[in-house]
Amino acid sequence: MGQVFYPYEPDQTLLFPPSLREWVPEGHLAHFVSDTVDELDLKALYARYEQREDGRGQLAYEPRLLLKVLIYAYAVGLFSSRKIAKAVEEMVPLRYLAAGHLPSHRTLARFRQEHSEQFQGLFVQVVRIAQAAGLVAMGTLAIDGSKVKANASKHKAMSYGRMKEEDERLQREIERITQRAQEIDAAEDEEFGPDFRGDELPAELQRRETRRAKIREAMERLEAEAAAQDEASGRGQARPGGLKRPIGAPPDTKQMNFTDPESRLMKTASGGFEQCYNAQLAIDAERQIIVAADVTENAADSGQLVPLEQQAETNTGVRAIAVLADSGYKSEANFAMLAQRGVDAYVSLGKGEEGRATAEQSGPCTQRMGEKLRTEDGRTRFKRRKAIVEPVYGWIKHVLGFRAVSMRGLTKAKGEWSLVCLVVNLRRMATVAALA
Repeated sequence: MGQVFYPYEPDQTLLFPPSLREWVPEGHLAHFVSDTVDELDLKALYARYEQREDGRGQLAYEPRLLLKVLIYAYAVGLFSSRKIAKAVEEMVPLRYLAAGHLPSHRTLARFRQEHSEQFQGLFVQVVRIAQAAGLVAMGTLAIDGSKVKANASKHKAMSYGRMKEEDERLQREIERITQRAQEIDAAEDEEFGPDFRGDELPAELQRRETRRAKIREAMERLEAEAAAQDEASGRGQARPGGLKRPIGAPPDTKQMNFTDPESRLMKTASGGFEQCYNAQLAIDAERQIIVAADVTENAADSGQLVPLEQQAETNTGVRAIAVLADSGYKSEANFAMLAQRGVDAYVSLGKGEEGRATAEQSGPCTQRMGEKLRTEDGRTRFKRRKAIVEPVYGWIKHVLGFRAVSMRGLTKAKGEWSLVCLVVNLRRMATVAALA
């Protein structure tokens, strides 16, 4: 009988050292990630290790290695440092990118935390590589925002009004417990003598004081934000007699989260409310490459239109000819600024008759926008927006599965969003290269 099966000897020893690169087929995304990262300027990542050039201390993993692992992990929908570390052991492409090393989840998490601010610069470098490859035209930009969940529960949030009530209640509780403790001390002094040690705070008092300190810290944050907003709006120069609330005092409904104070309770696409950040994108229409990205703690989109358009110009060195955006970005100030910059904007004013009424009741720039959108050319141009924007957010939220940031605080959320956008661009570039 002739041979039927290929030889199968799991315990066979390899006579020659294997090549890790040969483990992954040519044209695989892992090769594209590796080759692209090797072309990036990573001086900012290496700067942290300069003080260790004397050779002291434990050896560190190469930043290139950890960056490649993170990028590929995000590209296949792995965001947890523990899941990434496990996948490095089990997934051949990640084992190849790690060159056989097995960094722990703590190492991966620390690297992501410590270098989150550098991800923005790496994102810009990838945008410029895409531009040099002819994938970015800067003819038309589509700008849009989407809510991503913060690494915090909405149940850990409290309104300013509730904070004031809770602060007053806790203060009364602390005074009551303190008075009771003093009475007990006095009785024990009388019974055991003044040298008896009884100066430890009761556990109940410690818990209340800790909770009150957190509430006071959150109140101070809200008050500082309100004061800054009042100053920026000129409210600080207004006459206090005509104000509904004192200058620098937040509205009682203003909320802050104790887990991630910089995140905010926002309405999501599902209609519910979650603790979120507002993630913004500017997407080039040529090949749907993300050319600008940002994250804000403000649920409203309108303040991001001009900054995103300006960031796109900074990142590419070219000003966009036209910008498309939905009604969340409409404002007379935005339209005036874009007109001043020579950018042809197509921003929805609403739906149907609502949009027409808005234009008629607003300033001259808004009126001109309404007139432009009622033309056949204006409608045709604006209709392109969905086809440019929605696939990109679909790739992020449904293909990658990225719906929540892993780190807390606005700065780290910005860094992680830059990493996600870098990954989406690399996946897009790899797809285009494969089709060429």
